[in-house]
Amino acid sequence: MTLVVEETRDIALCRQLRRVVFIEEQGVSEADEVDDLDEVALHLLALRDGEAVGSARLLVQGDVGKIGRVCVLAEARGAGIGAALIRAAVLRLRAIEGVAKAKLGAQVHALGFYQGLGFEAYGPVYDDAGIAHRDMVLGF
Repeated sequence: MTLVVEETRDIALCRQLRRVVFIEEQGVSEADEVDDLDEVALHLLALRDGEAVGSARLLVQGDVGKIGRVCVLAEARGAGIGAALIRAAVLRLRAIEGVAKAKLGAQVHALGFYQGLGFEAYGPVYDDAGIAHRDMVLGF
């Protein structure tokens, strides 16, 4: 397997992946999934043997890089693609002047996954699009 994570401007492809994972698989409403931040965000695309299988979105807000909309297609899970996306996101955010930490809202079932990548949970569990989440942070 050849895995590449690269920056992309193909927002339509990222949205297509997110539609499959969030809207079709997890039941998130289109109103909750689609927003106007895609145009100002950086997008990462995970390609397994040349096929798009995952994506993530990065937003910079002051000294915080926010990692969001992280998705991997069901048939590609368990191969380290999600971890590769998060590692690439952290590296990209670290390269931005003034960014001191990465933040994300993790689905509660994925807390251990993100903790394994160095993130620490903080604050209460909250509902985001009908799914329990908790904020996590990684300082640089």
